[in-house]
Amino acid sequence: ADSVLIGSIDQGTGSSRFLVFSSSTGALITYHQEEVDIIYPRNGWAEANPDQLVQSVLSCISSAVSNLAALGIAANRIGCIGIANQRETLVAWDRRTGEPVHPAILWLDARTEQTVERLIATTRSRSAAEFRSICGLPITTYFTGVKIRWLLDNVPAARELQSSGNLMMGTVDTWLLYKLTGEYATDVTNASRTMLLDLATCQWDPRLCRFFGLDQKMLPKVCSSAELFGRISVADCPLAGVPITGILGDQQAALVGQGCLESGDTKNTYGSGCFMLCNTGLSPVVSSSGLLTTVAYQLGRSAAPVYALEGSVAVAGTAIRWLRDSLGIVGSVAETETLAGKVPDTAGCYFVPAFNGLYCPYWRSDARGLIVGLTGATSREHLCRAALEAVCYQSRELLDCMETECGTTLNRIKVDGGMTSNRLLMQLQADLAGSQLSDPRWPRQQPWAPPLPQPGATAST
Repeated sequence: ADSVLIGSIDQGTGSSRFLVFSSSTGALITYHQEEVDIIYPRNGWAEANPDQLVQSVLSCISSAVSNLAALGIAANRIGCIGIANQRETLVAWDRRTGEPVHPAILWLDARTEQTVERLIATTRSRSAAEFRSICGLPITTYFTGVKIRWLLDNVPAARELQSSGNLMMGTVDTWLLYKLTGEYATDVTNASRTMLLDLATCQWDPRLCRFFGLDQKMLPKVCSSAELFGRISVADCPLAGVPITGILGDQQAALVGQGCLESGDTKNTYGSGCFMLCNTGLSPVVSSSGLLTTVAYQLGRSAAPVYALEGSVAVAGTAIRWLRDSLGIVGSVAETETLAGKVPDTAGCYFVPAFNGLYCPYWRSDARGLIVGLTGATSREHLCRAALEAVCYQSRELLDCMETECGTTLNRIKVDGGMTSNRLLMQLQADLAGSQLSDPRWPRQQPWAPPLPQPGATAST
């Protein structure tokens, strides 16, 4: 039996999880998951309650530790904890009180359209690509630096805190780390999604900070992805004192977790959005086809950073939740597979889920969703199938861009994320990509996403 277990915080757009793994085999011992609310206060806006994000993580930790107790496993066998988090989401808070000054502005939020236009107009090239050679990213609504600029322009309390030197801000990893340990830091993968990081030095870039009107001293410390970030100091947390020793943005975490550690290795995650990442090795590759250049990981302070190209789709699983929560045509996310499987095609119905604009390769923040080809014969089954096909079409477009950049056909792509439990979706994707489904676990258990052990289940360690 392992003497040491590893805990993992997974804070995503729609849910938080805490998972416990074997340190020797990587086997999942137990987990607990809770949904978190996505708030849409205005058209194109998307927010979350920062305190709910923290409380959901603490609740998941407590429940997972209770699961361990039911399995006869002591909590003190958890030797360290890692964080994987939704990226580009902005949280800002008061240094003196630790209280948020505004709801978290989610990564898919599009309120900054006018901010983007104004910023682009002030660049020398009058182009969204002005800083791609430095940070690997275009000026668009997606990235945290633009959200920070909007916050300072529109929230007087944030401006006042900046003037007094009491504004703290960062992506969700920084917020969780601060509330759990009291430390103020981020890792290179999350920092590379802000538009403020120089990819060559992996440190905040003074030029970019000046462009966005930020005091570099107010930003969190940039660390590697694997080092001691701090120890949990929340008194009533059952894992108080346990060190947090790793942080990765969730998509980079998926890349590492899928073992994509060699140049050319590629994965696609099907979650709230879709994110295809290709490991490009020790040199950043600036895309000419609308992809993003990002830090994939840096496994220790003395290790060299590894880079990746990324294709990002804003809406994937979010479209399925929309069918459930906004239209009410399905009772559960899982029902979409059953309904979509009842019809052979969409009967000419197509769904473009550009709820908050289009990301790669278009970068059109002004785009909005469409459902076209409706007739009197269109049913909810057709709409469900069109929603699944929309995910596949967007991912195929990312694949085409990735192959153009790499100059080769990517014959094998590893997949993960909650939507991969939908067997029909995976088959549609394989058909559209001209590839085959392949899983060494087939047919011994459910393909693509084997069920996680439930609380109270027996587990070997």
